[in-house]
Amino acid sequence: MDKLLEIERSIIKKYRNNIWKKFIRAVVDFELIKPNDNIAVCISGGKDSMLLAKCMQELKKHGKFDFGLKFIVMDPGYAKPNRELIESNLKLLGIDAVIFETNIFNAVTEITDSPCYLCARMRRGYLYKKAQELGCNKIALGHHFDDVIETVLISMFYGAEYKTMMPKLHSTNHKGMELIRPLYYVKEADIKHWQTFNELKFLQCACKFTEGLAVGKISGKRQEIKNLIANLRAINENVDINIFRSLCSVNLKTILGYKKDGKTISFLDDYDNLEIDE
Repeated sequence: MDKLLEIERSIIKKYRNNIWKKFIRAVVDFELIKPNDNIAVCISGGKDSMLLAKCMQELKKHGKFDFGLKFIVMDPGYAKPNRELIESNLKLLGIDAVIFETNIFNAVTEITDSPCYLCARMRRGYLYKKAQELGCNKIALGHHFDDVIETVLISMFYGAEYKTMMPKLHSTNHKGMELIRPLYYVKEADIKHWQTFNELKFLQCACKFTEGLAVGKISGKRQEIKNLIANLRAINENVDINIFRSLCSVNLKTILGYKKDGKTISFLDDYDNLEIDE
């Protein structure tokens, strides 16, 4: 109990500015939680979702209005040690979660074309379905500030488009459901500091291909982008926040085109009616 209290107090006190205030600011800025919402916090077993669960618990205890809160853990086929680590952390952190099994890992093991994309979509679908069964209207995911800006560059470099993770989304396949990301402003480095300060050990990744590793390196495109941003930050310490701010400052008069409602809009469509200073 003493350990649990220390962990909870560290969020509110020691990491008040870098975690708690940013969590609250995202909830307020993006209107993520409303009175009488029933929210399912989705826990993968990693540091981000575990911290999110604790922040949501604290908000429910100290918030200005009431909302329903559930915690769900989907086991897509974890190795036994990983499942046990998740269960141990849930107990340590005082999180009463519903754990349910799927066979997602087995389903995507033989997929060679975008297995990560398929796995993510399947996991999301199962989480929505379980949340609905529990009477929830929203699911909360643990994506953080770094996920947001990394997605911008991944989309640009590998997808040839400018987009990112949104702080909230209406589900297109599960009517009445919404996805929210309350850690939207919280930096990954601060989550790691919180984990280290409290001497916590979480799963490194929920992926089948790294399930044997509790601590390890993330591979692939996202790690490439993480390294790139780190190198750029050494030159310009504000590069990450500037990438984020660019998401809120798109000047439609100075881009070649954009997409809206499935339609591509070209700058030529309204070119003769625009006056732009060089």
